Amino acid sequence: MTTITHHLTDDLIFGYSAGTLPEAVNLIIATHVSLCDECRAAIDAQDAVGGALLETVGDAPVSDAFLDGALALIRSDGYAPTPRPIAVVQDPVAPAPLRDYIGGSLEDVKWRPVGMGVKQAILNTSREATARLLYIPAGTAMPDHGHRGLELTLVLKGAFQDDEGYFARGDIEIADEDLHHTPVADISEDCICLAVTDAPLRLKGLARLAQPFLRI
Repeated sequence: MTTITHHLTDDLIFGYSAGTLPEAVNLIIATHVSLCDECRAAIDAQDAVGGALLETVGDAPVSDAFLDGALALIRSDGYAPTPRPIAVVQDPVAPAPLRDYIGGSLEDVKWRPVGMGVKQAILNTSREATARLLYIPAGTAMPDHGHRGLELTLVLKGAFQDDEGYFARGDIEIADEDLHHTPVADISEDCICLAVTDAPLRLKGLARLAQPFLRI
């Protein structure tokens, strides 16, 4: 049984329930929630509050142009529905919301090396934020870095540690402009994570030179 100790913030729960977050952020939240009973219950509660508030709002007329615009958005390529979690995890590593984006299992992922044995696979999401899978060999340290925006990291396999604590399967680390860290994969097992960023990282040295090519 997975013991999850690092959870979503209230802001992320509210944004996910309201449908205001970028697709990549929705994806990592849906994947975490499929593993975490506590956060799933919090989102269900927020959905119930939102539904109750909608019932108190009176009907408002809308124009034909508004309806036509909404239908056009739904039909366009730019429309991306929010992935919703399922209650039962059916895969030992990749939960259902993530499997929809990788086309099956992690065995189907086309990894690309980024150095020091680390590999990544960038997932196809909208441009507001970037989602990537990271494969980090046991005991390997990621580049020391800061953040220009939000970075969410969800552990799918293995574990990593930094100044903020120890993160194992199901744990999600939420990093912002105030956090500067050097995550290190646990020595006991290779680590696979789903990471989402909405702005480039703050890197130094050679890692910074390679940053445009790695899209981090």
